[in-house]
Amino acid sequence: MAKVRKSKQRDRIRELLERERIHVTASWVYDQLREEFPTLSLGNVYRNLNILVRQGEANRLPFGSTFDVYEAVRKPHYHFVCERCGAIEDVAVPGSLQAQLDSLLDDSSGHRLLRTTVEFHGICQACRKKATPSSEDQ
Repeated sequence: MAKVRKSKQRDRIRELLERERIHVTASWVYDQLREEFPTLSLGNVYRNLNILVRQGEANRLPFGSTFDVYEAVRKPHYHFVCERCGAIEDVAVPGSLQAQLDSLLDDSSGHRLLRTTVEFHGICQACRKKATPSSEDQ
């Protein structure tokens, strides 16, 4: 990868991802930083997020929605995606489970494993509380 110049905007985006520890869209990042950086554009945010992804400092989570979601790189974890409200929650991964999944693609396959992604889809606790008992199965 070509050397990328240091950028105050990118540093602040990285800090924001690390501090908030939530899954964010580029629009959300833009809204958080536009007062601090009056010349910031949504395009700048996308470019900087993509640089952070290439540098291994952020993850892009394409959950099939209209907008990619980003997060700071942390310990391995999976995601739970609510099919009703779109909320995304981290799910802790026991080390033994991660090792088992990684071993499914062992050296004999000839492939090189870079990462494992697991998504759980369902209805989150908040949406379940809002639902009536008859609508729970929908």
